[in-house]
Amino acid sequence: MTTTLAPPARIGKAAVWSLGLLAAATGTLESVVTPTLPLLQRELSMSPAQGALISIAMLITGALVAPVAGSLGDRYGGKLVMLRLMTVVSVGGLVSALAPNLPVLLLGQVLQGAMVGAMPLSFILVRKHLPAGESAVAIGVVSGLFVGGGMLGTLIAGPVAEGLSRHWMFAIPTGAIVVATLFVRTLMPDDPPARSDGAGIDWPGLVLLSGMLVTLMLTLALAPEIGSQPLVLGALVVVLTAFVVGWTAVERRAASPMVDLRLLAQPAIWSSYVITFAVCVGTSVSMYLVPQLFAVSADTYGFGAGATDIGRYLLPGAVMAAISGPLGGAAARRFGTRAVVTAGIGVMTATLVFLAFLHSEVWHLMVGKALVALASGVCVTAMVVRTATSVDHGNTGTATSLVLVTRVIGFATGAQVSGAFLTAGTPSGSDAPAESAFVTGFLIAGVVTALSLLVVRTLRKGAKECPTPSS
Repeated sequence: MTTTLAPPARIGKAAVWSLGLLAAATGTLESVVTPTLPLLQRELSMSPAQGALISIAMLITGALVAPVAGSLGDRYGGKLVMLRLMTVVSVGGLVSALAPNLPVLLLGQVLQGAMVGAMPLSFILVRKHLPAGESAVAIGVVSGLFVGGGMLGTLIAGPVAEGLSRHWMFAIPTGAIVVATLFVRTLMPDDPPARSDGAGIDWPGLVLLSGMLVTLMLTLALAPEIGSQPLVLGALVVVLTAFVVGWTAVERRAASPMVDLRLLAQPAIWSSYVITFAVCVGTSVSMYLVPQLFAVSADTYGFGAGATDIGRYLLPGAVMAAISGPLGGAAARRFGTRAVVTAGIGVMTATLVFLAFLHSEVWHLMVGKALVALASGVCVTAMVVRTATSVDHGNTGTATSLVLVTRVIGFATGAQVSGAFLTAGTPSGSDAPAESAFVTGFLIAGVVTALSLLVVRTLRKGAKECPTPSS
């Protein structure tokens, strides 16, 4: 049950930007492993399989922690939960920075994964302390800076690891997280819990949801090799189905479920998740294929670019990703979610098709990647805003955390599908995939993105939003 509480104190721009700084710092820490995976494998004597485990450890933890953090933030207050969560993340960053071997680094990555929970907690805080229009813009700022931080981490991880050491690529963003957390602690007023039903944590639901997400992420991680092991695929599908059925049954009967299934049945909510998934699959495909295409030998159809050149080529995309969040929040406020998402999906689809047939010059890929980053960021931010403002305050953290989980799953799906296409398209005895593999990948990404327009029709223009306490 939800109780009526006194309106929280209104916050200023400094408090919002402290949340944005924290989002940028966590986004940076989240992204440093992927571009430096070959270096980590070499220095820590890891096999490719162990490298893959490192690359998904944080994703799995994040997918598990985000809905729990959102639910706890709804129950006990966003600021309280965020400060404790950032303590865990800071310890994880320190462990990763000092890690002498694979097991210690893996532990650090698992602890760092808790950072994904900071986003729904930020959304709880801005909704409580700002009126509806301003909270939409603030959500966009926080979302955009998280994405921008991720792009920054991708660009600087290699130079920092090679110029200083792998330890510093974890230590620097961890230090930024500590500083940003202190700013949040000082500038953000305490927020009362939105729920006061006194119910405990839904442990059975949490365990089953964890099993469901872990099984799904492992299935995606093993996807490129799973075709040769159909029994393993069948077993994973059976286990995943059992977790889904069990979790649904438990949540229906729970007195205080972690995720209210009636919430998921609302068109404004489930449509947000479907659109977010499709957009993130399309984005992930471009994020994976474009750098690979840059790296293909210039003697064939590629450009023979090294790590430094690729980072420079991706810089415009990083800039577009950073501004897409604030732009998406402001545009959703002014024009409505449906118009913004329709335009964003249209731009993404056209760009992905363009990349499939025209990628013979560096600028083709640079412009295409930048447009995809901008359109994707605008769409996802609009979906987060839509989700946050379509539920009451007692469900803000839970609803938005599931958007972030959907985002993680969408990115993982796109990356694995892309990897599978390139692997299948690589001729025997060659290191370079056939150009047709890239064409197919971009076209599939465009089709998946375009299909989400069928769901956009469920976003009613001018749909009512739940008011904030200060409106």
